[in-house]
Amino acid sequence: MWAAKGWWERKGKQPGNENFTKANGKRWATFAELTVTSKGGTSVHSYMLVIRGKAVSAKEVDSGNDIYGNPIKRIQYEIKQIKMFKGPDQDIEFIYTAPSSAVCGVTLDVGGKKEYLISGKAEGNGKMHITLCDFIIPWDSLSSTQKKSLNQRYQMGCECKISRCPSIPCYVSAQDECLWTDWVTEKNINGRQAKHYACIKRSDGSCAWYRGVAPPKQEFLDIEDP
Repeated sequence: MWAAKGWWERKGKQPGNENFTKANGKRWATFAELTVTSKGGTSVHSYMLVIRGKAVSAKEVDSGNDIYGNPIKRIQYEIKQIKMFKGPDQDIEFIYTAPSSAVCGVTLDVGGKKEYLISGKAEGNGKMHITLCDFIIPWDSLSSTQKKSLNQRYQMGCECKISRCPSIPCYVSAQDECLWTDWVTEKNINGRQAKHYACIKRSDGSCAWYRGVAPPKQEFLDIEDP
């Protein structure tokens, strides 16, 4: 599901592992926050980038030295950016990651055939850095709702908080929360909720899951919870 055969396969963890559920639950639950368009007003070094792109080539490069003087190696991917969802006006030309999954490096298919949705940390000058903790998924694995929501729907939930439901029953602790339940109900981080719903803010300040690619009707936005 994740780039290069699956996150848990690379990490040597199984889906039932507690570390797996916490890491992936947090990653998917914060997906909406990562995809809110943000241009200007914040240093390029201080926020996440979210792009759609494909890796054209890859090579190992030197990236300075550690505190003992040993060279630090990273993998440099040359990227063909297709769209910037969150980040500066400048296209991303290179993505850097650690050389192996043992140190949180990410493997992308090269050759320019496979497209990805990639989140990562901005490094400036058309560069970004990615790790196994970032949200990276083949573009074709996203549902039509997810793809369309990247442009607008997720932005409507930028003031909402998505909380992971660890077990049933679970409850929201504030009106601006949406409970993410895919893992506990389906044992799948890319389940029905993630594929077809977006957490958006309503007129009364509360947040709720909204299904569909069409803009929410005013009746939905004006609903007040009892």
